[in-house]
Amino acid sequence: MKLVTYSPLPEGPPRPGLVLDGGRIVDIPAHVAATPGVDFSSMLGIIRGGDAARGALDALAAKPPAASVAMTDVKLHAPIPRPAKNVFCVGWNYLEHFEEGAKKLQDNRELPQWPVFFSKAPTAVTGPYDTVPFDASISTSLDWEVELGVVIGPGGKNIRAEDAMKHVWGYTVINDVSWRDLQRRHGGQWHKGKSLDGTCPMGPVLVTADCLDHANLRVTCRVNGVTKQDSNTKFLYFKLPRLIQDLSMGMTLEPGDVISTGTPEGVGFARNPPEYMKPGDLLETEIEGIGTMRNPIGG
Repeated sequence: MKLVTYSPLPEGPPRPGLVLDGGRIVDIPAHVAATPGVDFSSMLGIIRGGDAARGALDALAAKPPAASVAMTDVKLHAPIPRPAKNVFCVGWNYLEHFEEGAKKLQDNRELPQWPVFFSKAPTAVTGPYDTVPFDASISTSLDWEVELGVVIGPGGKNIRAEDAMKHVWGYTVINDVSWRDLQRRHGGQWHKGKSLDGTCPMGPVLVTADCLDHANLRVTCRVNGVTKQDSNTKFLYFKLPRLIQDLSMGMTLEPGDVISTGTPEGVGFARNPPEYMKPGDLLETEIEGIGTMRNPIGG
Protein backbone atom coordinates (compact mmCIF):
# COMPACT_ATOMS: atom_id res chain seq x y z
CA MET A 1 0.00 0.00 0.00
CA LYS A 2 1.27 3.45 -0.93
CA LEU A 3 0.16 6.62 0.82
CA VAL A 4 0.83 10.30 0.19
CA THR A 5 0.20 13.64 1.79
CA TYR A 6 -1.10 16.01 -0.87
CA SER A 7 -2.90 19.25 -1.53
CA PRO A 8 -5.44 19.75 -4.31
CA LEU A 9 -4.40 22.35 -6.85
CA PRO A 10 -4.40 25.32 -7.08
CA GLU A 11 -4.42 25.35 -3.30
CA GLY A 12 -5.73 23.51 -0.31
CA PRO A 13 -4.65 22.12 3.06
CA PRO A 14 -2.48 18.97 3.11
CA ARG A 15 -4.39 15.71 3.54
CA PRO A 16 -3.52 12.02 3.36
CA GLY A 17 -4.32 9.99 0.28
CA LEU A 18 -4.25 6.37 -0.85
CA VAL A 19 -2.39 5.79 -4.13
CA LEU A 20 -4.15 3.44 -6.54
CA ASP A 21 -2.63 1.52 -9.41
CA GLY A 22 -2.18 3.97 -12.24
CA GLY A 23 -1.18 6.82 -9.96
CA ARG A 24 -4.56 8.15 -8.92
CA ILE A 25 -5.19 9.28 -5.35
CA VAL A 26 -8.18 8.59 -3.14
CA ASP A 27 -8.87 11.13 -0.42
CA ILE A 28 -8.65 9.12 2.79
CA PRO A 29 -10.56 11.38 5.22
CA ALA A 30 -13.46 11.65 2.77
CA HIS A 31 -13.85 7.91 2.21
CA VAL A 32 -13.20 6.09 5.48
CA ALA A 33 -15.76 5.59 8.18
CA ALA A 34 -15.27 7.35 11.48
CA THR A 35 -13.23 5.13 13.77
CA PRO A 36 -12.96 5.77 17.51
CA GLY A 37 -9.51 6.94 18.49
CA VAL A 38 -8.28 7.48 14.92
CA ASP A 39 -7.62 10.85 13.30
CA PHE A 40 -7.63 10.28 9.54
CA SER A 41 -6.93 13.94 8.74
CA SER A 42 -3.14 13.52 8.77
CA MET A 43 -0.54 10.84 8.17
CA LEU A 44 0.62 11.10 11.77
CA GLY A 45 -2.95 10.56 12.93
CA ILE A 46 -3.25 7.45 10.77
CA ILE A 47 0.03 5.97 12.00
CA ARG A 48 -0.91 6.69 15.60
CA GLY A 49 -4.26 4.98 14.96
CA GLY A 50 -2.56 1.58 14.93
CA ASP A 51 -4.45 -1.54 13.89
CA ALA A 52 -7.81 0.23 13.71
CA ALA A 53 -6.49 2.76 11.19
CA ARG A 54 -4.72 0.09 9.17
CA GLY A 55 -7.88 -1.99 9.01
CA ALA A 56 -9.81 0.96 7.62
CA LEU A 57 -7.12 1.56 5.00
CA ASP A 58 -7.11 -2.08 3.97
CA ALA A 59 -10.87 -1.94 3.48
CA LEU A 60 -10.54 1.24 1.41
CA ALA A 61 -7.81 -0.30 -0.75
CA ALA A 62 -9.85 -3.46 -1.30
CA LYS A 63 -12.84 -1.50 -2.55
CA PRO A 64 -11.76 2.02 -3.58
CA PRO A 65 -14.40 4.58 -4.51
CA ALA A 66 -14.80 5.89 -8.02
CA ALA A 67 -13.85 9.39 -6.92
CA SER A 68 -10.10 9.97 -7.23
CA VAL A 69 -7.65 12.55 -8.52
CA ALA A 70 -4.59 12.17 -10.74
CA MET A 71 -1.26 12.53 -8.97
CA THR A 72 -0.26 15.04 -11.65
CA ASP A 73 -3.12 17.32 -10.55
CA VAL A 74 -2.03 17.72 -6.94
CA LYS A 75 0.95 19.00 -4.96
CA LEU A 76 2.78 16.29 -3.07
CA HIS A 77 4.21 17.09 0.35
CA ALA A 78 6.54 14.99 2.46
CA PRO A 79 4.46 12.01 3.67
CA ILE A 80 4.90 13.38 7.19
CA PRO A 81 5.21 17.12 6.48
CA ARG A 82 6.14 18.05 10.05
CA PRO A 83 7.44 15.15 12.18
CA ALA A 84 6.68 15.46 15.86
CA LYS A 85 10.38 15.11 16.66
CA ASN A 86 13.70 15.47 14.90
CA VAL A 87 14.42 12.98 12.15
CA PHE A 88 16.83 10.40 13.55
CA CYS A 89 19.80 9.88 11.22
CA VAL A 90 22.61 7.35 10.97
CA GLY A 91 26.15 8.19 9.90
CA TRP A 92 28.74 5.95 8.22
CA ASN A 93 26.29 3.10 7.62
CA TYR A 94 27.60 1.75 4.31
CA LEU A 95 31.12 0.31 4.44
CA GLU A 96 32.25 2.02 1.22
CA HIS A 97 30.98 5.40 2.44
CA PHE A 98 32.83 4.92 5.73
CA GLU A 99 36.02 4.18 3.81
CA GLU A 100 35.69 7.10 1.36
CA GLY A 101 35.06 9.52 4.23
CA ALA A 102 37.97 8.23 6.29
CA LYS A 103 40.28 8.49 3.28
CA LYS A 104 39.16 12.02 2.44
CA LEU A 105 39.56 13.17 6.04
CA GLN A 106 42.84 11.26 6.42
CA ASP A 107 41.35 9.51 9.43
CA ASN A 108 42.49 5.97 10.25
CA ARG A 109 39.42 5.25 12.34
CA GLU A 110 38.33 1.69 12.98
CA LEU A 111 34.99 0.34 11.86
CA PRO A 112 32.34 1.34 14.40
CA GLN A 113 30.96 -1.12 16.92
CA TRP A 114 27.92 1.08 17.50
CA PRO A 115 25.82 3.16 15.09
CA VAL A 116 26.52 6.88 14.85
CA PHE A 117 23.28 8.79 15.50
CA PHE A 118 22.52 12.45 14.84
CA SER A 119 19.35 14.31 13.85
CA LYS A 120 17.77 16.79 11.46
CA ALA A 121 15.30 19.38 12.73
CA PRO A 122 11.63 18.97 11.75
CA THR A 123 11.85 22.29 9.90
CA ALA A 124 14.38 20.69 7.53
CA VAL A 125 11.69 18.39 6.11
CA THR A 126 10.44 19.38 2.67
CA GLY A 127 8.45 17.84 -0.16
CA PRO A 128 9.66 15.46 -2.87
CA TYR A 129 9.56 18.12 -5.60
CA ASP A 130 10.19 21.27 -3.55
CA THR A 131 13.16 23.54 -4.11
CA VAL A 132 16.08 23.13 -1.71
CA PRO A 133 17.07 26.63 -0.55
CA PHE A 134 20.59 27.84 -1.33
CA ASP A 135 22.06 30.84 0.49
CA ALA A 136 25.66 31.49 -0.55
CA SER A 137 26.11 33.88 2.38
CA ILE A 138 25.78 30.87 4.71
CA SER A 139 27.55 28.14 2.73
CA THR A 140 28.26 26.87 -0.78
CA SER A 141 29.25 23.28 0.10
CA LEU A 142 25.86 21.64 -0.51
CA ASP A 143 26.13 17.84 -0.73
CA TRP A 144 23.78 14.94 -1.49
CA GLU A 145 23.01 11.73 0.45
CA VAL A 146 20.34 9.25 -0.72
CA GLU A 147 18.90 7.28 2.21
CA LEU A 148 16.13 4.82 3.01
CA GLY A 149 13.68 6.37 5.45
CA VAL A 150 11.98 4.17 8.06
CA VAL A 151 8.76 5.26 9.76
CA ILE A 152 7.98 3.79 13.16
CA GLY A 153 4.52 2.35 13.79
CA PRO A 154 3.97 0.84 17.23
CA GLY A 155 6.23 2.68 19.65
CA GLY A 156 8.51 1.14 22.20
CA LYS A 157 11.51 1.37 24.45
CA ASN A 158 14.39 -1.10 24.77
CA ILE A 159 13.16 -2.92 21.67
CA ARG A 160 14.96 -6.18 20.99
CA ALA A 161 16.49 -6.69 17.55
CA GLU A 162 14.38 -9.79 16.98
CA ASP A 163 11.22 -7.73 17.58
CA ALA A 164 12.32 -4.56 15.82
CA MET A 165 10.61 -5.04 12.47
CA LYS A 166 7.24 -5.33 14.22
CA HIS A 167 7.68 -1.64 15.04
CA VAL A 168 8.13 -0.49 11.43
CA TRP A 169 5.09 1.08 9.76
CA GLY A 170 6.60 1.84 6.40
CA TYR A 171 9.36 3.23 4.20
CA THR A 172 10.05 6.38 2.23
CA VAL A 173 12.88 8.11 0.35
CA ILE A 174 15.02 10.72 2.10
CA ASN A 175 17.93 12.83 0.96
CA ASP A 176 20.09 13.92 3.88
CA VAL A 177 21.16 17.13 2.13
CA SER A 178 24.20 18.44 4.00
CA TRP A 179 26.14 21.67 4.21
CA ARG A 180 29.62 20.23 4.71
CA ASP A 181 31.49 23.20 6.14
CA LEU A 182 28.72 23.85 8.66
CA GLN A 183 28.70 20.16 9.51
CA ARG A 184 32.31 20.35 10.67
CA ARG A 185 32.41 23.88 11.99
CA HIS A 186 30.62 23.34 15.29
CA GLY A 187 33.00 21.15 17.28
CA GLY A 188 32.27 17.99 15.33
CA GLN A 189 28.53 18.19 16.00
CA TRP A 190 26.70 17.56 12.72
CA HIS A 191 23.28 18.88 13.70
CA LYS A 192 23.65 22.45 12.41
CA GLY A 193 25.02 21.49 9.00
CA LYS A 194 22.26 18.91 8.60
CA SER A 195 19.30 21.00 9.76
CA LEU A 196 18.99 24.09 7.61
CA ASP A 197 15.47 24.68 6.33
CA GLY A 198 14.47 22.53 3.37
CA THR A 199 17.41 20.11 3.58
CA CYS A 200 15.44 16.93 4.22
CA PRO A 201 13.45 16.09 1.08
CA MET A 202 11.11 13.18 1.85
CA GLY A 203 8.71 11.19 -0.32
CA PRO A 204 7.24 10.91 -2.81
CA VAL A 205 5.18 8.20 -1.07
CA LEU A 206 5.10 6.17 2.12
CA VAL A 207 5.04 2.43 1.41
CA THR A 208 3.68 0.15 4.13
CA ALA A 209 6.18 -2.34 5.52
CA ASP A 210 4.30 -5.41 4.29
CA CYS A 211 4.75 -4.34 0.65
CA LEU A 212 8.51 -3.93 0.47
CA ASP A 213 11.66 -5.98 1.06
CA HIS A 214 13.69 -3.33 2.82
CA ALA A 215 16.83 -5.47 2.79
CA ASN A 216 17.27 -5.49 -0.99
CA LEU A 217 16.43 -2.14 -2.56
CA ARG A 218 18.49 -0.25 -5.12
CA VAL A 219 19.25 3.30 -3.97
CA THR A 220 20.45 5.95 -6.43
CA CYS A 221 21.14 9.65 -6.50
CA ARG A 222 21.61 11.83 -9.58
CA VAL A 223 22.58 15.46 -10.09
CA ASN A 224 21.61 16.96 -13.45
CA GLY A 225 21.04 13.44 -14.77
CA VAL A 226 24.52 12.19 -13.78
CA THR A 227 24.51 9.26 -11.35
CA LYS A 228 26.46 10.09 -8.19
CA GLN A 229 25.40 7.21 -5.91
CA ASP A 230 24.25 3.72 -6.87
CA SER A 231 24.04 1.00 -4.24
CA ASN A 232 21.64 -1.34 -2.44
CA THR A 233 20.25 -1.50 1.07
CA LYS A 234 21.69 -5.02 1.41
CA PHE A 235 25.01 -3.27 1.98
CA LEU A 236 23.85 -1.44 5.11
CA TYR A 237 26.54 -1.96 7.76
CA PHE A 238 24.11 -1.83 10.68
CA LYS A 239 20.84 -3.47 9.59
CA LEU A 240 17.45 -2.06 10.57
CA PRO A 241 16.85 -4.38 13.56
CA ARG A 242 20.16 -3.31 15.10
CA LEU A 243 19.48 0.37 14.44
CA ILE A 244 16.06 0.21 16.08
CA GLN A 245 17.40 -1.79 19.01
CA ASP A 246 20.24 0.63 19.73
CA LEU A 247 18.21 3.79 19.13
CA SER A 248 15.46 2.62 21.49
CA MET A 249 17.83 1.79 24.36
CA GLY A 250 16.46 3.86 27.22
CA MET A 251 14.65 6.13 24.74
CA THR A 252 11.06 5.69 23.66
CA LEU A 253 10.37 5.58 19.94
CA GLU A 254 6.88 6.81 19.11
CA PRO A 255 4.46 6.27 16.21
CA GLY A 256 5.48 8.47 13.30
CA ASP A 257 9.13 8.81 14.29
CA VAL A 258 11.40 8.81 11.24
CA ILE A 259 14.80 7.15 10.92
CA SER A 260 17.10 7.94 8.00
CA THR A 261 19.34 4.91 7.73
CA GLY A 262 22.57 6.19 6.17
CA THR A 263 24.00 6.84 2.72
CA PRO A 264 26.26 4.82 0.40
CA GLU A 265 29.50 5.93 -1.24
CA GLY A 266 29.57 8.66 -3.87
CA VAL A 267 28.96 11.82 -1.85
CA GLY A 268 30.35 15.06 -3.19
CA PHE A 269 32.81 16.04 -0.48
CA ALA A 270 34.75 12.75 -0.85
CA ARG A 271 35.34 13.21 -4.58
CA ASN A 272 38.59 14.49 -6.03
CA PRO A 273 38.14 17.36 -6.47
CA PRO A 274 35.09 17.78 -4.20
CA GLU A 275 31.76 18.37 -5.94
CA TYR A 276 28.90 20.40 -4.54
CA MET A 277 25.49 21.44 -5.81
CA LYS A 278 24.70 24.96 -6.94
CA PRO A 279 21.58 26.95 -7.86
CA GLY A 280 19.91 25.59 -10.97
CA ASP A 281 20.97 21.99 -10.36
CA LEU A 282 18.39 19.19 -10.18
CA LEU A 283 18.76 16.62 -7.41
CA GLU A 284 17.06 13.28 -8.09
CA THR A 285 16.78 10.70 -5.31
CA GLU A 286 15.38 7.25 -6.09
CA ILE A 287 14.76 4.03 -4.18
CA GLU A 288 13.44 0.93 -5.87
CA GLY A 289 9.82 0.20 -5.03
CA ILE A 290 9.18 3.63 -3.51
CA GLY A 291 9.82 6.25 -6.16
CA THR A 292 11.87 9.24 -7.25
CA MET A 293 12.13 12.73 -5.77
CA ARG A 294 13.15 15.65 -7.98
CA ASN A 295 14.33 18.69 -6.04
CA PRO A 296 15.68 21.78 -7.82
CA ILE A 297 18.43 23.66 -6.03
CA GLY A 298 17.29 27.24 -5.54
CA GLY A 299 18.98 30.58 -5.17
